[in-house]
Amino acid sequence: MIRNGKRKIALTAVAGASLLTMALTGCQSGTDNGGGESAETGELTVWLVGSDTPDSAREYLKKTFEAENEGWTLQIEEKTWADTNEAYVAALSSSDSPDVVEVGNTQSQGFIEQGLFEDITDQVADLGGDDLLQSFVDLGSADGATYAVPYYAGSRIVFYSEQVTGAEQPQTLEEYVAKGKSLKTDTRSGIWAPGKDWYNALAFVWANGGEIAVKDGDDWDAQFSSDESVKGLEMLQDVYLNANVAPADSNEQDPQVPFCAGETGYLSAPSWVKWSILAPTDAENPGCPDTFGSDLHAFPLPGIKAGEAAPVFAGGSNVAIAAKSDAKDKAAEALKILLSEGYQKELAANGLIPALKSFAEFLPDDEITAAAATATASSKSVPASPKWSEVESSLVIPDALVKIAQGGDVTQIATDLDKEIESILNG
Repeated sequence: MIRNGKRKIALTAVAGASLLTMALTGCQSGTDNGGGESAETGELTVWLVGSDTPDSAREYLKKTFEAENEGWTLQIEEKTWADTNEAYVAALSSSDSPDVVEVGNTQSQGFIEQGLFEDITDQVADLGGDDLLQSFVDLGSADGATYAVPYYAGSRIVFYSEQVTGAEQPQTLEEYVAKGKSLKTDTRSGIWAPGKDWYNALAFVWANGGEIAVKDGDDWDAQFSSDESVKGLEMLQDVYLNANVAPADSNEQDPQVPFCAGETGYLSAPSWVKWSILAPTDAENPGCPDTFGSDLHAFPLPGIKAGEAAPVFAGGSNVAIAAKSDAKDKAAEALKILLSEGYQKELAANGLIPALKSFAEFLPDDEITAAAATATASSKSVPASPKWSEVESSLVIPDALVKIAQGGDVTQIATDLDKEIESILNG
């Protein structure tokens, strides 16, 4: 899964790329005959990241591709999120490139800028068109062309146990903050809000009509100091100071720990944190299946108006065809399978939000998955700039939030943050 931004690392060139290439690339036996047509036989290499893709989906991809492309085999190689930085750049730049790759949705722009993904604009309609998750398509596009499409998504939802919060839940963001403040004790966060958690912070900005940055001609105009964004950040500061006991300089990793300790009322976290909470007590990273996990519930973060879900950060993956693939027509066939109903059903059955909005009907019929689907439908993502990864790696956003969590002047902090973001995006 996307573990709270571990994949968000700046993409840079790397010395000694040939060594990384030797270690990480898959062998390609297909040969492009020109015009994108492949040889009659060969091997297609697909890189998937981590263990999120279930075995049933992998088997479906391999079996379907090989049945539909006689003489060809499909090889799936599993990479780590640590690989999706310099190692991916080295491999995708080599003459022995993989054919289809999975990347983090916010990483897509960096690869596109370096020319490492094939232009698949003419394939988008057949892959789902307007039914595709739009924020993921936006991050996979540049200058009117599309280079990467959604693979799966996940959004933040609010976990709770009625043992702590009671049965009645807030209907608006204002009620959510008020309820969180009422639940706070000396040892318990009514709303768990570590200061460096910028993913959850964005929801307060977006819900109040603010933005991170918007395009103004050829330049980016950072928006954290707008009236709307400041209103959201002031609401967030109220949470930090009056509904939360997590340290201002802490991050959002391992959120199941304070939840299982009974130290959290509301936990806004990625939907897959469900599995961390439900993990056996003797697991390497234990959960609490028999205590708070036995009474686990969730709802989408409420918006400003009752009945609306707040826009939350959309995490997930995109998939793309490598620009240096020597079997681009066969890679396109694999891409079709990855976004097909049969394949996406396999992802949905495991709680991953499908790439096509209409496929949400295949998700398990349970409260937590339904909350995640609703949250994803209202989700947003970061600016579609190839330099966004530099903003993330600079840590200017979490650093600013720590200052807000420590009680600093919101408007001044936001103004300074905008200057830093613009210097990166427009540099």
